Formats: sequence, C-alpha cells, structure tokens
Amino acid sequence: MPQLLPLKSGYYIWKYVPSVPAAAISAILWITITAFLGWRMFRTRTWFCSAFVIGCFMEFIGFCARASAANKTNKLMPYIIQSTYILLPPTLFAATIYMCLGRIIRLVGGEHLSIVNPRRLTWIFVGGDVLSFVIQGGASGLMVMGSTKPTLGKLGNWMIVFGLVIQLISFSLFGLTAILFHTRLRRSPTLRSYQVDQSWVKRMWMLYSVSVLIIIRSIFRIVEFIMGSDGYPLTHEWTLYMFDTLLMLIVAVHFYLRYPDSIVLKEIEDIQVDSLVAGERGLPNKTC
Repeated sequence: MPQLLPLKSGYYIWKYVPSVPAAAISAILWITITAFLGWRMFRTRTWFCSAFVIGCFMEFIGFCARASAANKTNKLMPYIIQSTYILLPPTLFAATIYMCLGRIIRLVGGEHLSIVNPRRLTWIFVGGDVLSFVIQGGASGLMVMGSTKPTLGKLGNWMIVFGLVIQLISFSLFGLTAILFHTRLRRSPTLRSYQVDQSWVKRMWMLYSVSVLIIIRSIFRIVEFIMGSDGYPLTHEWTLYMFDTLLMLIVAVHFYLRYPDSIVLKEIEDIQVDSLVAGERGLPNKTC
C-alpha cells in the first residue's frame, strides 16, 4: 500500500499519494497518440510537427514517472521527472502551432494581410516559446532544491510563473495575429486562397481551438504556482488531470484529426496546376 513519506530532511515534496491507475491510463493514452502522430508525421514527411510529437512523448514519460512515484514519495528523482515532463510539453505544442499559421499564410498567398511577416512570425513566437521553455525547465530544478533551501524553491516557483506568463502572452498575441489575418483574408480573399486545397480553413479553426485550450491550461498553471505548495491545486490531484492532462489530450487528438499535412503537400501541386487557368476563371463563390 503506497504511503505518503517525507524526504530524509523531513520535507514532504508530495501533498498526496499520486494515483497509479490515473497515471497509468494517462501514460497509455499519451503513448498511443504519440505513435499515431509519429506515424503520420513520417508518412507525410511533415517534420515541422516533430516538436508536437516529442511533446506527446514527454507527457508519456512524465506519467510513467508519476505512476512510479506512488511508491517512492520519499524519492526526489521520480518527482522531478514527472513534474518537468508534464509541465513543459505544451510549450512544444505551441511551437508547432505557430509554424502551422506561418505555412497557411504562405499557402494562400496572404503575406500582405498578416500584421507580421510569416517568416518572422515563426521566429518571433517560437523564440518566445523557447525562452518560456528554458525558464520553466531551469526553474523546475530550483523548485526541487526548495526542500533544503527554501529561498531557491521560492525563486524557482516564481520563475515558472514568469515562464508561464511569457507563454500566455505569446499565445494571446499569436491568437490575435491569426484572427486579424483570417478576418482580412475573408474581406479581401487572394486568388490562391481559392486555388489550393480548402482544408486549410479547417486547419485555421483547429489552431483557434487548441490555442484556447492551451491558454486555459496556462492560466490554471499560473494560478497553481502562485497559490504555492499549500494551495488547493497542488494539494488536490484531480485539478491536474482536469485542467492540464485532459485539456492537453484533447489538443493532441484534435491536432491529429485535423493534421496539417495538406498545408504542405498540396501547396506546390495545386498552385502550379491552377495558375495555368487562373486568368480564365473567376473566383468561385466560397467563404473562408
């Protein structure tokens, strides 16, 4: 029977005994979606989605460590692994989502409609994502040191909050950029937006939906760390599964169902064929 035990110093890094069934089910779900996404990525050669696949695999490792930690609540390493590998993956999901928007803008020839150049867009938002990833990754180690050095633990806690705030701001600005681009495109559609595979519209709505879910998760994590180790979220396990794990699983499944292979595979083929008759055709009556 798993018991809640302290470290040798007497400090309790866990506030409850983590559920083995919940962690095991989560690990199975994550390795399954990792396999499906990985297979699809290799089959379509959409390597820009590799960060998303890596993020899913990190979630799998995190929940494996969490299941193992149930019988090792007095051990530091399982706690560090599960904490870090569950905290960081959404940053990798975000990086892929940023790259999707840049490719859609170029696909439909809408560079002039975006408030940020699509090539710079990817670097700007992914750069912010990398900064958030590095800060959160480094802060995770400092938080663990809080068991012996409370000052470092508090510093690590606020560094994670800072990293999450960067992620939240970055994602909010990204969402604004996407909405403004899509709105302008609907008002002044480009010829190419009608020539290419119209599945790009569904991919745009996929970006909106997963962005909202990641923003909700980021807000939850910010509240969680601001409230501290004795706050309600960190002392009740269900909050992690409800506002983090479940939301990120929905993000991964939705990403798979609306996988952005068409915004790459059809781009050159469709434009080359349709451009030959572009001058002879009027714009079809479609909406974005």
